[in-house]
Amino acid sequence: MSENTQAESIEQTVEAQAEAAAAVGLNIGDLAGLRQIIAVAAQRGAFRAEEMEVIGRVYNKLNAFLNSLAPATAEETGEDAVNENTTSDETPSEE
Repeated sequence: MSENTQAESIEQTVEAQAEAAAAVGLNIGDLAGLRQIIAVAAQRGAFRAEEMEVIGRVYNKLNAFLNSLAPATAEETGEDAVNENTTSDETPSEE
């Protein structure tokens, strides 16, 4: 009986850990927010010159990752039409 009790206890612990990990996990929105934070901090001069190479590398990797997910995310949410309209409205026409 003791083995069954230990096995059940281990299963409960694993399930609790999985639920906790899911609750504090990062999502795409969090990563996009992080990308924006890095961009704003760099624009405001929050980093020293010797730090820019490392920060730029991390930013570029994060940006490439998010851009690789963008088509799938846009298809799921139907944002293609919204993004196209926003882009065309924001760019001035050359006449």
